Amino acid sequence: MTTLNRLPILERRRIQAEVLKPIYEALKAEAGVETARRVIGKAIIDAAITEGREFADAHGGPGGIKGFLSFQHLWDADGALETEVIRESDDEWIYKVTRCRYAEMYHAMGVGEIGFELSCNRDATFVDGYDPRIKLTRTQTIMQGADHCDFHYRMTGAKA
Repeated sequence: MTTLNRLPILERRRIQAEVLKPIYEALKAEAGVETARRVIGKAIIDAAITEGREFADAHGGPGGIKGFLSFQHLWDADGALETEVIRESDDEWIYKVTRCRYAEMYHAMGVGEIGFELSCNRDATFVDGYDPRIKLTRTQTIMQGADHCDFHYRMTGAKA
């Protein structure tokens, strides 16, 4: 485990954003906003899938919704997220994020423009790596201006 991985996830994301900010700015200047966002987004998606696979390997393999729920506290640490659980079962987990300190942090750092790529993109792709049977449906995020994020994780083939 690297030193970075021992830090709370909110702190990891801050450090990553500090590193990526000048890279993003250089990419924007060289190739334009659309290309810069696409490149950063693709890199983060690939990293999240790899991280999900590594997490599954370290915890005995894919663990379905219950396994995924067992480590959600890592993203919530230090009050990073305020959530309301709507439904939780072996087949699905539905909840709302009503406060997101990740979004607040990215905006304060001046990287709100790519905050979705830096964090929100990871939500569905991490589970693709962790357990490909889990799928996320989300229609809105605080990062993109909504008043809450809506998450609906479900097991593929499970009744919704």
